[in-house]
Amino acid sequence: MVQHPQETYLYDPSLLLKLDFHRTPATFKPFISAANPGEPWMKVRPLKDTDYDRGFLQLLSQLTHVGNVNRTQFLTRFSQMKASGDYFVTVIEDTRKNEIIGAASLVIERKFIHNCSVRGRLEDVVVNDTYRGKQLGKLIVVTVSLLAEELGCYKMSLDCKDKLIKFYESLGYVLIPGNSNSMTIRYDEGTPLKRNATSASSSSSTGAGGDSCQTVVVILPFKSTFIK
Repeated sequence: MVQHPQETYLYDPSLLLKLDFHRTPATFKPFISAANPGEPWMKVRPLKDTDYDRGFLQLLSQLTHVGNVNRTQFLTRFSQMKASGDYFVTVIEDTRKNEIIGAASLVIERKFIHNCSVRGRLEDVVVNDTYRGKQLGKLIVVTVSLLAEELGCYKMSLDCKDKLIKFYESLGYVLIPGNSNSMTIRYDEGTPLKRNATSASSSSSTGAGGDSCQTVVVILPFKSTFIK
């Protein structure tokens, strides 16, 4: 096991203790939360600069292509994210194995609109497929969604495959009629610009990475979506 005498969180972990999981429409059976994830060996927390050694990038590779990211690159990107103050990568750790088994990112967009408000985007949701049945997908998504509310976001949005719409609807996200399209220009495939679009009614789907042709789902506003 790699020893880490000093570790740095991406953001203040005390924020997670403020989240009220009774405000979400998600149903947990049994009830779990970021503070009490259901098993004594599980911990929900911000990403650490030492999670390179806990398999964080390997977990992301279950979602999409990661590439050959070395430790220096990881630490540089971590420092950039922390300095910006707008990235809230949240993970679930199996402390028995010192391994990251779930993750999701909240990215804050600063706006001039809505009285210079901020908007949240849910990105890079992934749970190790060997931990199915422990509600970890719901747990990590609800955690970052409540975190967005805690940070003052006026809405939270995401892109997902059509087959995941019902899952996200069960967590309070809704399709916006007439505004449920995802459009993309790819610059990383070595080909001319590719413009991909799909509507909420599209039946096309992609692999686990979900890199193209996705459906936009929005949770808006928090005050009417999360009801005590």
